[in-house]
This record gives sequence, structure tokens and C-alpha cells, in this order.
Amino acid sequence: MDCRTRIVSDDYADLIVDFDLEEESLNNTAGDFCFYQIEDNLRIFYANREELPKLSLSEYRYLYLPVCYGIMQSGDISEDRSFNTSALEETGILRVQRPPLALTGAGCIFACIDTGINYTNPAFRRPDGSSRILAIWDQENQDGTPPEGFLYGSEYRRGVINEALNSDNPMDIVPVRDITGLHGTALASIAAGSNIDEGNTFLGAAPDADIVVVKLKQAKPYLREYYMVPEGTPCYQETDILTALKYIKGFAETFKRPVCICMGLGTSYGDHGGNSLLEKYISRLNTLRNIAVVLPAGNEGNAGHHYRAVFNKNEGALFRNAEIRVGEGTSGFVLEIWGSVPDFFRISVRSPGGEEIRDISFRLNSTRVYDFVYSSTRIIADTLLVEQISGQQLVVLHFENPTPGIWTIEVRAEEVSTAATCDMWLPIRQFMSGDTYFLEPSPYITITAPGTGRYANCVAAYNGETGGLFQESGRGFTREGGIKPDFAAPGVDIPSVVGRISGTGAAAALATGAYLQFMQWAVIEANSPLVNGVEIKNYFIRGARREESLNWPNRELGYGKLDIYSTFELLRRL
Repeated sequence: MDCRTRIVSDDYADLIVDFDLEEESLNNTAGDFCFYQIEDNLRIFYANREELPKLSLSEYRYLYLPVCYGIMQSGDISEDRSFNTSALEETGILRVQRPPLALTGAGCIFACIDTGINYTNPAFRRPDGSSRILAIWDQENQDGTPPEGFLYGSEYRRGVINEALNSDNPMDIVPVRDITGLHGTALASIAAGSNIDEGNTFLGAAPDADIVVVKLKQAKPYLREYYMVPEGTPCYQETDILTALKYIKGFAETFKRPVCICMGLGTSYGDHGGNSLLEKYISRLNTLRNIAVVLPAGNEGNAGHHYRAVFNKNEGALFRNAEIRVGEGTSGFVLEIWGSVPDFFRISVRSPGGEEIRDISFRLNSTRVYDFVYSSTRIIADTLLVEQISGQQLVVLHFENPTPGIWTIEVRAEEVSTAATCDMWLPIRQFMSGDTYFLEPSPYITITAPGTGRYANCVAAYNGETGGLFQESGRGFTREGGIKPDFAAPGVDIPSVVGRISGTGAAAALATGAYLQFMQWAVIEANSPLVNGVEIKNYFIRGARREESLNWPNRELGYGKLDIYSTFELLRRL
């Protein structure tokens, strides 16, 4: 079986590894597997699941298991396709589009990693009807030719896209659709939609940028089952996102043009400290010349999916009870519990009917299964004393068929150095099949990965009409105290070509358009030819609007509200 088949087959598991193995020695090793190299020591292995142990932390490093990502959209896209420029005005984008700066993203490349794109829409075409899209990589469609250097999916370049647009049946030539809620089409139009009817019908933030799109394939069924993702929910896996980022990086190298990448996805899995291999890869990309990756802060701020227990050495009771209200229709969920170092913890679990699992120790590296007597609930507990990258203690609980009602997780600190913390996260809203939440949640440390990465360009959302925080927007900081989000952009009822959309994904798309404008000024117009994503973020932080009545940076808005015009005003005065 060739590697392309292994990559798309559910019979093969995907693992991300960060060590180097000589290709010759791999080829001489018995086993049904193949690998793909992202960079240096970062590789993806595709191996026959029948030859591998069952997924668990006692058999695999947590770091190596790909996690699932969901769309950072709040509610459905409305059918209201009326257009106004209020969000563009609020961020200074519209003012910067006009002379004397006249920055429209010309010469730059906008890249979107998402659900696909409706490439026939006028928002992605030039006035003569030709496409502004340089390429589309459809990872789901295996009938065409993959991009050069990649092993799966089908790539369609501009010439073929224009051929399709000039035909009576475009989908016969380029069969790319965006049917998963039109999320990718919406974000692409916000960031880089064309100037239609002099901006009266539609106008994106960077209307003259070229476009590259990666349509992610859906996560493999075995991963969806492991993470208990409800059937029909859009769900994407970490390995495909890594290959998408490598693909887009190639455009910066080949075309020698600046590239800004928008990825409107997020997850609550992980240590919330920026230590996953994907987060580290994105951080490296943001330090490269002429590349920026812009990410949403997530929509988990008011989901009730985070609980924090804090213990002080001198206090009497070193235990806390975290109560989870499990709603009707909840088929299962994954709960991650992270404990600080060098402290030690134990947890106990009590069902709504009073059955208990006592003293699950963080000190053990094991997988145990607990079946409840008076219900059909099963809990699979994975424990790690030291998670390999963050160094934190970790317990992962898989709740199968949980009884509706109040579940209690007791956390007991066995040893406390000075102050000990234990954090729990439920999955993002979309990955829950019922209405399940903590009764006493903390809205903080709810930014989704990969926005928690050290050099991530992480964008929160606020209501551009009222100026108030978008309550669903993820809030900082990171678990390790890193300042995230970096800044905020409007993210409520943002006009797109498919309707109005809310969420931090929309805010990130708007911010990506501003990054493209700055890239045009810096690179194309040669004002700072070597600029990277980290530098642009800090230019924007300096120009962000900050109310004097608030402390900055803060957990809700980071360093303030995006205003690219103020950034240029600051540069003018230097």
C-alpha cells in the first residue's frame, strides 16, 4: 500500500514525532507504515492500527497524539448579506486603504486554512472575471493530483480555476466546494474579498491580495471516536493542519512574496501553555521573514468549560470539589486535568447516584478502566506524572455514557510547595453532544490552541458597534502566564459574502487583512523588507487603542483594540 492511501485511510493511525530517524533505517524496519517530514525533526507517521497499541497515554506520549480542532464560529451564519464598512472603519483598515497610504494587500498573498472556498463568488475574482486565487489544495478530494512534494489531496492552480470559471460547469473541472457551513468562504471574504461596486456591494480588508486556500479534510473516524466528537460536527486533525502550513510556507519561498495565513480553528485540548508541536511550528513560522500566522482566541470565554483550583501551603483544607453538570443527551466527553509542578495531586470522581472512584493518583503512569454498577457509565483514566514537554502532571478522563446530573471531581493536593494549581478543561462547545459545564467555572485561561503559542498572533473579539467585549471570546492569560490574547478586533455580526458571522474566527480574519496591508507597506513598498509576524504584532500592539480606565495588558483584550491607522500615525511621529 502506498503512503497516499495510508494517509487517508482510517485503518492507519497518525502520530506526530519530534525526533529524527534515518530514512534508510526506517525503510529496513519491518512494519506497515510510512512517514512524511514537515521540517527538520518534525515528522508525521502513518502506521497500521492493527500493529499499534490502543490509544492511551500509557502507550503513547501525549505530545504525539494528534488533537482535533473545530471551527471558531459563534452560532450560524445569518442570511443577512447586507454590507457596511463599520468593522473596516473601526479597525482603521478602511482609512489605510485610501490615499495617501492606499494599502490594499497588493503584491501579498492571503492564505486560508479552513473548510474550503466558493471560488466562483465575485468576491474572489478580478473585474475582468478572472480568479484572484493562486491555488486551492483540497485535502479531501483524492481524485486529482496532489501538490508537488505532498502525498494526498488534489491541487488546482489559477490556470485551471480560470478554465473552470469560463466553462458552463465549473465543478466538473475544479470540484471544490465549501459545504461545511461556508466558514472558509466567509473568512476569506472578510480578509481579502474584492472591491465590488466601489465598496457598496462588498469590500474585504485586503481586496488586491492574491489568495491561496487549503480545504482541510475531516479528521479520521478513529480520532473522532477517541475524542468523542459528535457525529456530523466539523472536525479537523493536527496532522493535516501541519501539512497545510508547510504547503503555504512554500508559496512564500517560491513566489518571494509576503504571506499572511488565517486559520479560524481552535481546540481546548492541551496544556494551554503553547507547548504542542503545532503551536511551536506556528511560532517558528511567525519568526520567519515575510510570514505571519493569525489565530483566533476561541469562543470558550463563557462556555463554563474551565475550572481552576488553587491551593496555598498554609491553608487547612487541601481539597476542592469541581462540580460538572452533565446534560441529557450527552453521550460522552473527554476531561483533561493538569497539575502544577512540583506539587502532587489525587482526584476522586463521584457520580450523580453517589458511586465513587477514589484516589486516582497523578503519580502513576497508567491507564485504568472503571465501570459503574448502577449505570452504564464507564470512565477510562489515563495518568502521567510528567507530561513530556510542559512537565506538568496530567490526568485524562474519558466519560462514556455519563449519567445526567451533577458529577463531582474532588482534587486533593498531597504536597504543596508554595501555591499549587490544578486546571480542568472540557472540550470546545462543538465537541460536546449535550449541555455540559462546570457549576463554578473560571472564564480565564480559556484561549484555545494554537492561539496560546508563544509567538502566535492571537486575536480576541469585541462588539464593534457597542465597544463591549464579545462574551464568548476566549480570555487569557496562558497557563504559564504568557500574555494572550495580543489584541482584539471586531467579531460580532461581521459582513461576509455568505452572510453575517460572529466569533473570534471572524476577528482573526479581519486582523489578517490588516497584516496584509502592513506587509504591502513593509515588504512590497520596501519600508521594512525583512519584517515577520512577530514584528507586525508588536507594531499593532503599539498602535492599539487602550482606554485609560483599564489596566493593560488585560485578559480580555490583550494590549487593546486593533487600529492599523494609529500604528501608521505612530510611525509617522517617530
